[in-house]
Amino acid sequence: MRNPLQILKTSLNYFLLGLLAVIPLVVVMQISIWLAQFLLNTVFDVRSWVGQYWITAVVFFGVYALLVYIGYELTKHRQSLIVSLIDLVIERLPFLRTVYRVSKKVIDMFRGRGEEKVREVVYVEYPKDGVWVPAYVTNKEGECYVLFIPTSPNPTSGFTVIVHESKVVKSQLSFEEVSTFIISVGADYPKAAEACRLPH
Repeated sequence: MRNPLQILKTSLNYFLLGLLAVIPLVVVMQISIWLAQFLLNTVFDVRSWVGQYWITAVVFFGVYALLVYIGYELTKHRQSLIVSLIDLVIERLPFLRTVYRVSKKVIDMFRGRGEEKVREVVYVEYPKDGVWVPAYVTNKEGECYVLFIPTSPNPTSGFTVIVHESKVVKSQLSFEEVSTFIISVGADYPKAAEACRLPH
């Protein structure tokens, strides 16, 4: 007969393995539920303003068509007249223009727009010497690098640091591969051989 303590320990191990296995599904479900609630709340908020379902549907599909058109313009012409007009208006508002400009730069960086230099990925020693982490190059000026060091498992949170060029090691990882590496807490490392070439 097995020891009850051993049975409890084994069952806890199985429980943790099962939990880790379904976490990605839970994350996807939570995102799907949030999107569904966001869309429903938006639709019903519009309905409460106008009072009619058919007007709500017209507004909803009108917004959808507008966003599709903006996406089409950006794909075909790399710019949109509507977005340019919004930029022009917001640039005249003192506080909002700063927030808007910074937000736009960050989103463009992750979308792959803008200068190629901000799509560069490097390794840097952080938080101390001998500990290497991948980082996004967000800006460069001469021999100075501005880096964003993401934290696992959320690549959108992290630290912004300024280092000398001599402190970084170039990487062949793409933005997408680094994001995958961070989200998977290192389990998915497309170019793992690079780690062996880092200085010790």
